[in-house]
Amino acid sequence: MFALACAAGAALALADVETPLRMILTPLYLLAVPGVAAGGLLRDRDPLTAISVGVATSLLANVLLATAMLIFGAWSPRAGVVTIAVLGGFIYVLGLLYRGNGSLLAGQGGG
Repeated sequence: MFALACAAGAALALADVETPLRMILTPLYLLAVPGVAAGGLLRDRDPLTAISVGVATSLLANVLLATAMLIFGAWSPRAGVVTIAVLGGFIYVLGLLYRGNGSLLAGQGGG
């Protein structure tokens, strides 16, 4: 349900649909994606630590992105949503590689 709400927020922002739900779902997406991805890297740690790092990562990513977009005069909600999606996907793939999911790292370290 949560993932569906986040996906709906991203879709509403990308389609530039003016609806009151966009004001709720898009920030939910922007805050959840980096936080969940970073928290996923810390699954084996203390849950409070994973949540704290996820929230901090989410806020940091969004503030840095907004600041950079304003500094360079490239403010665009669509670009922000896409950038956060790419960042979240990168962190997710990094987590898969780090965890050593057998199929991804099978050819490495055969010494």
